[in-house]
Amino acid sequence: MRREARLQQGRMDGHVLQGTLILIVILSLLGLTSLYLAGQDVPGIVAMKEETVAEELAGSAADLVVGWFHDPGSTPASVAGLFGKRQGDLANGPSFFDMARRSQFIGTADRPDILLDANQATDNSFLNGPPSGFSGSLREIGRFTKLKLYGPARPGLLGTMEVTATTVGFKPTARTVQVQLGAISIPAVRAAVQVGRGLGTLQTGGESPVRVHWGDQRIMSDLIVRRIEDVVTKTTAAPVTGQPYDHLEQSLDRWTDYWIGGELTVTVPPPGQSIHPIVPQNVHLHQFPSPGVRLDQWEYDSVKQTALRHGTYYRLDRDGVLHRQGASEGDQGVAPSEVLLSQTIGDHRGLVFIDTVDGEPPRADNLGTLVIDADYLEAVLVVQGHVLLKPQGAGRSVPALSPSQDGTSSLGTRIPVQLSGIHFQGLLWAAGTVTVERSTRLFGAVGAGETVVAAGSGATVEVWYNADLAQGLFRGLPVVYRVPGTWRLL
Repeated sequence: MRREARLQQGRMDGHVLQGTLILIVILSLLGLTSLYLAGQDVPGIVAMKEETVAEELAGSAADLVVGWFHDPGSTPASVAGLFGKRQGDLANGPSFFDMARRSQFIGTADRPDILLDANQATDNSFLNGPPSGFSGSLREIGRFTKLKLYGPARPGLLGTMEVTATTVGFKPTARTVQVQLGAISIPAVRAAVQVGRGLGTLQTGGESPVRVHWGDQRIMSDLIVRRIEDVVTKTTAAPVTGQPYDHLEQSLDRWTDYWIGGELTVTVPPPGQSIHPIVPQNVHLHQFPSPGVRLDQWEYDSVKQTALRHGTYYRLDRDGVLHRQGASEGDQGVAPSEVLLSQTIGDHRGLVFIDTVDGEPPRADNLGTLVIDADYLEAVLVVQGHVLLKPQGAGRSVPALSPSQDGTSSLGTRIPVQLSGIHFQGLLWAAGTVTVERSTRLFGAVGAGETVVAAGSGATVEVWYNADLAQGLFRGLPVVYRVPGTWRLL
């Protein structure tokens, strides 16, 4: 019995060993098969990776092209005009659209308005060379190989863009994406300072606190200055520097004209001379009502809707506190100093719309007062109220380009200048009065529905005009943008 039991146990152990060996063989075969299949799928995985990279590159190329519309400095002179605004009129400034809202781009995919192909040497240097082409790590993984820009797929849009990018990896792969472009309808700003009333009063110390470089002053009523020397003389011999007028022997500039609806008055004329002196040739008096002082119009409803879509919206209460869009009745709001501040050069707040106290179009009884006390701010700031300027610091040193010297938008004649002590870069547009409590330097433009006054003795606002604003180009604001939901992989 014992012998039979041992034999039976031996047979069972043999079966287990045999099953184990078979399992080992099966697993080995499966492992070999997996290794074989994995080896066979490596090209497929690599191809999928290349396709993904190529698609991402094409998306980056599309963003790059949108940037060309905003920064003329990134496009060579040979094609810069193609990305500029070629429509518009004297009343409204340059535009991408005609009066019937038809885009300036009218071509087709077969005959595009703009065609750049990297197979052409000149196009290749533009598409893939600095400063317009790919940079950094993008340049190491791919090339921008073709661009088409032609008419939009539906009325009201700017155009259709097709971009092709090709990887430079193990298996070079090309991908083309198509997207519709839209454009914000926002007015150009064609003067350094614009006011809807006069500048200055006849009281001692109440003279105009405004000083302007590189652009015009447009004044609906009278201009009152202390001395005729305070009026800038226009001459091609003027130095182009970042020096304020206090540091110069004479107030000279190459681009400044005065368009004054009424009269020019000096409160301290030379002995024996009239308070209404003989004016320089760049001072144009009695412009209102005819031929008229052309003030750029930033309509309340239009700019408000633009800010709700592409910017930031606040309502200003009577205590000077800001309330975000959709805030509840009990919302405590935020102080302007918490949001209207740029930490570094390039830290742009974009389009910021500060509404009236009741959210209705501006009237004499619904205008609050916004206090701007930041050391430095970059923004397109539209305030439906009054503004008080009292910067707390010395400002920043910012790079700038003068206007072109031939009266065009040519970049080749614009002089690079470093401006020191700048407190505000961009556009300050107020429906009411801008009051200067502490002297402020600004690179961009200022507009006031009423006027600009000084609250402190000797306080001034000195403005260097940014000529890009005359083309409707506002840093930090997507004048041209990719229309959501129109992205297609071709």
